[in-house]
Amino acid sequence: MKSHLQNIQKVFENRIRLGIMSALSVNETLDFNALKELLELTDGNLATHLKTLQKHKYLQTKKRFIDNKPNTQYSITPLGKKDFTEHIAALENLLRELK
Repeated sequence: MKSHLQNIQKVFENRIRLGIMSALSVNETLDFNALKELLELTDGNLATHLKTLQKHKYLQTKKRFIDNKPNTQYSITPLGKKDFTEHIAALENLLRELK
Protein backbone atom coordinates (compact mmCIF):
# COMPACT_ATOMS: atom_id res chain seq x y z
CA MET A 1 0.00 0.00 0.00
CA LYS A 2 2.87 2.37 0.74
CA SER A 3 3.97 2.34 -2.91
CA HIS A 4 0.53 3.64 -3.96
CA LEU A 5 0.80 6.54 -1.55
CA GLN A 6 4.08 7.73 -3.08
CA ASN A 7 2.34 9.19 -6.13
CA ILE A 8 -0.45 10.91 -4.23
CA GLN A 9 0.20 14.64 -4.48
CA LYS A 10 -0.85 16.79 -1.52
CA VAL A 11 -1.67 19.69 -3.85
CA PHE A 12 -4.45 17.62 -5.51
CA GLU A 13 -6.12 16.60 -2.23
CA ASN A 14 -8.21 19.78 -2.20
CA ARG A 15 -11.53 19.23 -4.00
CA ILE A 16 -11.31 22.54 -5.88
CA ARG A 17 -7.81 21.89 -7.22
CA LEU A 18 -8.88 18.34 -8.06
CA GLY A 19 -11.84 19.83 -9.95
CA ILE A 20 -9.66 22.33 -11.82
CA MET A 21 -7.22 19.64 -12.90
CA SER A 22 -10.04 17.26 -13.86
CA ALA A 23 -11.77 19.92 -15.96
CA LEU A 24 -8.54 20.85 -17.70
CA SER A 25 -7.69 17.18 -18.28
CA VAL A 26 -10.72 16.80 -20.54
CA ASN A 27 -10.56 20.29 -22.08
CA GLU A 28 -7.47 21.58 -23.82
CA THR A 29 -8.01 25.04 -22.30
CA LEU A 30 -10.64 26.79 -20.21
CA ASP A 31 -10.85 30.43 -19.30
CA PHE A 32 -11.32 31.84 -15.83
CA ASN A 33 -15.07 32.39 -16.20
CA ALA A 34 -15.67 28.90 -17.58
CA LEU A 35 -13.82 27.35 -14.62
CA LYS A 36 -15.65 29.61 -12.18
CA GLU A 37 -19.03 28.63 -13.59
CA LEU A 38 -18.22 24.94 -13.93
CA LEU A 39 -16.94 24.62 -10.37
CA GLU A 40 -19.42 27.15 -8.91
CA LEU A 41 -16.74 29.25 -7.21
CA THR A 42 -16.20 32.89 -6.37
CA ASP A 43 -13.51 34.86 -8.20
CA GLY A 44 -11.27 34.99 -5.14
CA ASN A 45 -11.60 31.32 -4.28
CA LEU A 46 -10.81 30.19 -7.83
CA ALA A 47 -7.91 32.64 -8.15
CA THR A 48 -6.32 31.34 -4.95
CA HIS A 49 -6.43 27.73 -6.12
CA LEU A 50 -5.21 28.60 -9.62
CA LYS A 51 -2.21 30.40 -8.09
CA THR A 52 -1.38 27.32 -6.02
CA LEU A 53 -1.43 25.10 -9.11
CA GLN A 54 0.64 27.65 -11.05
CA LYS A 55 3.18 27.83 -8.20
CA HIS A 56 3.68 24.07 -8.56
CA LYS A 57 4.06 24.55 -12.35
CA TYR A 58 0.96 22.44 -13.07
CA LEU A 59 -0.85 25.16 -15.06
CA GLN A 60 0.11 27.60 -17.74
CA THR A 61 -1.78 30.72 -18.74
CA LYS A 62 -2.38 32.61 -21.91
CA LYS A 63 -3.67 36.16 -21.59
CA ARG A 64 -5.57 37.84 -24.40
CA PHE A 65 -8.34 40.35 -25.01
CA ILE A 66 -11.83 39.54 -26.26
CA ASP A 67 -13.91 42.60 -27.17
CA ASN A 68 -11.42 44.78 -25.28
CA LYS A 69 -11.88 42.69 -22.10
CA PRO A 70 -9.02 40.70 -20.57
CA ASN A 71 -9.37 36.92 -20.84
CA THR A 72 -7.07 34.38 -19.24
CA GLN A 73 -6.93 30.84 -20.62
CA TYR A 74 -5.60 27.99 -18.48
CA SER A 75 -4.14 24.67 -19.58
CA ILE A 76 -2.22 21.86 -17.93
CA THR A 77 1.56 21.73 -18.30
CA PRO A 78 3.30 18.44 -19.18
CA LEU A 79 4.43 18.19 -15.54
CA GLY A 80 0.86 18.79 -14.37
CA LYS A 81 -0.49 16.12 -16.69
CA LYS A 82 2.13 13.62 -15.53
CA ASP A 83 1.69 14.25 -11.81
CA PHE A 84 -2.11 14.39 -12.01
CA THR A 85 -2.27 11.15 -14.01
CA GLU A 86 -0.01 9.46 -11.46
CA HIS A 87 -2.13 10.85 -8.61
CA ILE A 88 -5.37 9.47 -10.10
CA ALA A 89 -3.72 6.10 -10.84
CA ALA A 90 -2.44 5.90 -7.25
CA LEU A 91 -5.94 6.59 -5.91
CA GLU A 92 -7.45 3.97 -8.21
CA ASN A 93 -4.83 1.39 -7.18
CA LEU A 94 -5.38 2.18 -3.52
CA LEU A 95 -9.15 1.73 -3.88
CA ARG A 96 -8.67 -1.57 -5.72
CA GLU A 97 -6.39 -2.79 -2.95
CA LEU A 98 -8.92 -1.86 -0.27
CA LYS A 99 -11.73 -3.87 -1.86
